[in-house]
Amino acid sequence: MKAWEVRYADQKGEPQTLLLSAEQRPSEEDAARAIRSRLFPLMDELDLNDFQDRSYSPTARWLKEQNGVIITTIDEAP
Repeated sequence: MKAWEVRYADQKGEPQTLLLSAEQRPSEEDAARAIRSRLFPLMDELDLNDFQDRSYSPTARWLKEQNGVIITTIDEAP
């Protein structure tokens, strides 16, 4: 498995990094779900019905619109 570094701006606009392990580069949605489980562990259980099947990346959209969390890059970790 490869290590992937997800960089994002948190609710305060401060840069943060999250490491994920996966064979292939995680999608923006996969990264958003990992960020959500880190920042909002209780929210991880909720279903985002408002966005499901209507948005390319519903979790990433929810993080951005409701919490100001923006994924900036997903790169292979050095």
